[in-house]
Amino acid sequence: MSSDKAICIGQVTKVFPIYEKPHHRLMQMLSPASRKHRWFKQFHALRGISFEVGRGETVGIIGRNGSGKSTLLQIICGTLSPSSGIVDVHGRVAALLELGAGFNPDFTGRENVYLNGSLLGLSKAEIDERYDHILAFAGIGDFIDQPVKTYSSGMYVRLAFAVASNVTPDILIVDEALAVGDAKFQAKCFARLKNLRDAGTTILFVSHSTEQIVTHCDRAVLLDGGVVLADGAPKVVVNQYLDLLFGVDKPAVEGDALSMNEQGQRTHEDLLENVGATHDDPFSMRANYNTHEYRWGDRRAIIRDFSLNVGGVQNPSSVSTGDAASLAIAVEFVQDVHRPILGVAIKNKEGVTVYATNSEMLDSSDIPLLGKAGSTARIDLNFTCSMGAGDYFISLGVASRDGAEVIPHDRRYDAIHLHVLGSSFVGFSNLELQMRSSAN
Repeated sequence: MSSDKAICIGQVTKVFPIYEKPHHRLMQMLSPASRKHRWFKQFHALRGISFEVGRGETVGIIGRNGSGKSTLLQIICGTLSPSSGIVDVHGRVAALLELGAGFNPDFTGRENVYLNGSLLGLSKAEIDERYDHILAFAGIGDFIDQPVKTYSSGMYVRLAFAVASNVTPDILIVDEALAVGDAKFQAKCFARLKNLRDAGTTILFVSHSTEQIVTHCDRAVLLDGGVVLADGAPKVVVNQYLDLLFGVDKPAVEGDALSMNEQGQRTHEDLLENVGATHDDPFSMRANYNTHEYRWGDRRAIIRDFSLNVGGVQNPSSVSTGDAASLAIAVEFVQDVHRPILGVAIKNKEGVTVYATNSEMLDSSDIPLLGKAGSTARIDLNFTCSMGAGDYFISLGVASRDGAEVIPHDRRYDAIHLHVLGSSFVGFSNLELQMRSSAN
């Protein structure tokens, strides 16, 4: 193993036997070795995985549920053995795997600190030296002398992280454990991870939070179906993960004569040509389409298609705070619609509205006074992605008025997914606050 490598994984495979019925396990145990019949099916959790992690490197492991992430980490920790392949780990490993791993539920928090510390290779004197700091970091007060089986999940992970991060490990492995902590504790944990990283600790970090992967990792590895699909810069790998997660299959661009801006403009200009094509709903074929949209209306007018261009990239998997966005909408009028109203709203994944408006509120003169039956209109929406990091959904609607009543023709709620990466603030929107200092 090279001296600059902390972890080397070579062609690691892990196969688990899956028994259809409980008694099949016993039948397999009693079967003569010479008998070829198997009472189980083989499940390949990992299929010949290979990668290396350098000393002091922070690597994010991402992938859908069941992709093999936890199995891989358990093999690196030594709690699972690979079916085949080579695992070379150099240095003391501290791990936060499934909640409560390494703790005895009947022991008090104090007793588990000493138990867990000794399992990680510390002497009693070394644990004594670190104990006050561990207790202060965990922040669970008098509960330290209560059995951990009485702890909440948040208290559990507070104590577990406090121990794991204070034994000065050469390698720290964190598997989704921080997800159960509150925002204040998570900020405290990431500050501690930064200190460990600066001190040269190698960190393997598993999270479904793509913002955390991009913000805190030097590199990212994408697993799916037990194989490595991508290994590289966090933002690039995160985009591939989002494509995988949302079922995006982007067609290759024919030729290389067009720049990104030209490709985006060409798609915008050709938007209306998709309306009336063989596919009933070209809208649903777009990369950012959310299959779980909620749609209703009398369909006198129909939102047929959209084209999203952000920073010159067509239908991007993710965008950055501050990027300029252009959203073109194609509306087909099935019947005559007088004074059509186009509405747009952006909500976060919890359903909180970040921004909403419509052509009537904007007093837009670009919307036709009459949508004639059989005609199609393209409406361009230009805005700045001023949202904070996270997942957002764009809702669209076309309606008209009958006196004071608004008649919805086609409303497509949460129809377009927008993933925003890293920002210099916390919250929904960038207020572009400026901070200055003056002194006498």
